[in-house]
Amino acid sequence: MKSTGIMMEVAGPWMEVFEGSERTETPGRAETLLGSSTLTLAPLVAESPVVRRSQPILITSNRVKGVQSFSSSIPNPFPELCSPSKSPVLISSLPSPSSDKHLIKVYGEDSHSRSVWVSRGATAREVCHLLVQTAHCSDQENWALLELHPTLGLERCLEDHEVVMEVQATWSLKGDTRIVFCKNYAKYEFFRKPMLFFPESMISDSADVSKGMTSSELIQNLLKSGTCPEIQGFLQVKEPSRKAWKKVYFFLRRSGLYCSTKGSSKEPRHLQYVADLDELNVYTVVNSRKLYAAPADFTFCIKPSRNPVRTQDLKILCAESEQTRTCWTSAFRLFKYGKQLQCNYQLSKSAPRSLEGTKFTDGKSKSEASLVAMDFSGKAGGRVIQNPTEAQSAEREEGQAWRRREALRCSLPNLNSAARPSSIHKTQPWFHGGVSRKEAQRLIEKQGLVDGMFLIRESQQHAQCFVLSLCYKLKTKHYLVIPCEDGGRKYFTMDDGLTLFIDLLQLVEFHQINKGILPVCLKHPCVCVAL
Repeated sequence: MKSTGIMMEVAGPWMEVFEGSERTETPGRAETLLGSSTLTLAPLVAESPVVRRSQPILITSNRVKGVQSFSSSIPNPFPELCSPSKSPVLISSLPSPSSDKHLIKVYGEDSHSRSVWVSRGATAREVCHLLVQTAHCSDQENWALLELHPTLGLERCLEDHEVVMEVQATWSLKGDTRIVFCKNYAKYEFFRKPMLFFPESMISDSADVSKGMTSSELIQNLLKSGTCPEIQGFLQVKEPSRKAWKKVYFFLRRSGLYCSTKGSSKEPRHLQYVADLDELNVYTVVNSRKLYAAPADFTFCIKPSRNPVRTQDLKILCAESEQTRTCWTSAFRLFKYGKQLQCNYQLSKSAPRSLEGTKFTDGKSKSEASLVAMDFSGKAGGRVIQNPTEAQSAEREEGQAWRRREALRCSLPNLNSAARPSSIHKTQPWFHGGVSRKEAQRLIEKQGLVDGMFLIRESQQHAQCFVLSLCYKLKTKHYLVIPCEDGGRKYFTMDDGLTLFIDLLQLVEFHQINKGILPVCLKHPCVCVAL
């Protein structure tokens, strides 16, 4: 009997199993072999624990915890420099995650910016107060926030009660709009000199003047009640999608802005409604001749206050003079905000005037009303000069006595000419270097067309000469400061040598007290605010 060999390949471990054996299931083992004489092969299944498959792990989105655990695992190589006590970023200066603080960026007039944390409901007055403290400004009077749209040439001064975050919410995300921290002396000037801002020729005939009140009394009473008289007059208006301008007669009333479709007629059938004052903001237009081909530089525009600035939404208007433009823009503000502007004005007067002290004494920054003429010639002490003619005579005598004292002082042989360098004016805030005439006018206009606002700049037409730019009655006047020699010494003069000054600082200090040939004393230096 031949046997046939069968080759069987067994993969893996194997064990012997005899035929005839009985298989019984026992716990802890798959099978138990009993009494078998036949040899077979069966794969060996090793005992193994229950396989646990990987489960998804929840990864939290809390990035702060991840950063803390990561940073704590790496040793600090420079503990003396990077410890919290030595860190340049103060942990206490950062708001907690649960606080209602927001970061805003504010620019200075030198194009540098500063970021500050403010609350969601912070007003323009509160942000100005914060910037005055962080920038260490010498005073907190007449500061303002300017909303600037460089591409469109638009700018407006935010009202003190406006919420800054709400204003920024109306901006386009792709625009170049910014907030500028600057001085503005003319924000409430119409409360102080109403007749300068609201000339009788622009007051509507419908104003009630039949009760024996003059126009001046009428304006003052209306301003005290938080409103102003109705304004009327011709304005140039830019036609949509065209460079052409059209002359139209407008009326500004409490109910809104209207224009006449027939000359200067006020009849209701000829009046066309233009805009609602509660839903718009008024802006001053800079460089309007180049951007919009305006017929004059006295341009302003109105736009919806809730929408991002778009060219098609702008209604651009042009006045014939700066006084006319100021009258319209001031009336827009008064009609829109009413009594709120009066409250803002009262709060601005109650604000502290000085924080640290300044290069200018307090008397030089106050109004002329706080200065009185005194006579100290008698033996009984000084007396206040009540007669205006006598006061002017005393001013002239004081000026002549000042000239004689300065001439005597400068003629002394032991005078040290190096004690006061001739370039001392370059360190003064009112000196603006070689800016142009047009740029000087823009700087003064930006900080407020109030009487006595001034700056000094280098003349671009006359070598070694300077120009004093001074604002008076909403106009900027320019006075040439000429160098001259007398007795071998160099002086500066504005009146052909009648009054001589050893440097520009002395010239400014003199005209802050005496008018001289100027129409008004120097009061407010036009400064460049840096953050």
